[in-house]
Amino acid sequence: MEINKNSVSQITISEAQAGQRIDNFLLKHLKGVPKSHIYRLLRSGQVRINSGRKKPHYKLCAGDALRLPPVRISENPDSQIPAAVIQLLKDAVIFENENLIAINKPSGIAVHKGSGLKFGVIEAFRQIDPEQPLELVHRLDRETSGCLLLAKNRQVLAQLHEMLRHETLVHMEKTYLALLDGIWTQGRQTINTGISKIKRGGEHIMQVDDNGDHAVSHFEPLEIFENSTRPCSLVQIRIDTGRTHQIRVHAQHCGHAIIGDNKYGNKETNRFFRETGLKRLFLHAKRLYLPLPDPITLNAPLSDELQRLLQTLREHQPQ
Repeated sequence: MEINKNSVSQITISEAQAGQRIDNFLLKHLKGVPKSHIYRLLRSGQVRINSGRKKPHYKLCAGDALRLPPVRISENPDSQIPAAVIQLLKDAVIFENENLIAINKPSGIAVHKGSGLKFGVIEAFRQIDPEQPLELVHRLDRETSGCLLLAKNRQVLAQLHEMLRHETLVHMEKTYLALLDGIWTQGRQTINTGISKIKRGGEHIMQVDDNGDHAVSHFEPLEIFENSTRPCSLVQIRIDTGRTHQIRVHAQHCGHAIIGDNKYGNKETNRFFRETGLKRLFLHAKRLYLPLPDPITLNAPLSDELQRLLQTLREHQPQ
């Protein structure tokens, strides 16, 4: 999409762009223009749709004629993302078709910029292909690795969001692997406990709260490592909801925090595993099942770091 900063631009909204609020559309495509100026353009009527004024919450329709006045855009509105990060994310692609990109997100990379971060996965892929509209379908914590979906058009994005919210008869299934502190003795267990946000020690954390947002996690033990030094358990978790830090908080609630979790975990346990070479949270989005007209199952392999740790634990199992 060409925007001429020195003269009036006329843009016809495509099917892929339809459904977005006009303010969000402008914030995305007029990078370098202050947010306050964008809202001033809308209020003053300098931005017009089909020759008429629109409120910031107006949702664009396919075929809308969008008029943009001349705007001043910073020459370098975004920090250039390092080539090594771009290549890492290109190599992380595990599936792509005309509607979706799926990657095996590395631990340590955020899904989007913010809170002091200059870029995330979505900004990187927009830099890789500036002409391709892309939106995050869902999110993963920065420390969590595994399956992450990007949508190439608004229609598929809306469809997948309905599946995530369980507004359709068929739902997206998200399955994770986690290494938990201690020996899990509870067998298969469903945690159906709300979660809410609190501020503690100058930072926001999540906590179990019966009056909080509905959250459901299904835990299933896969392997128990009973070595006497630091017992731990490999579990599979399937989630019905996607609350912030849901698995991490539910695991802590069960008395078995995720190993490597610096926010909710055991400091002594984390120190022990750091000394064995684990430098990250052991939480991985292993599988995504998408019940689209042609169902898709996506599998993201564990990183070499996590596989090495599991191999070491298996070798030290008591005979």
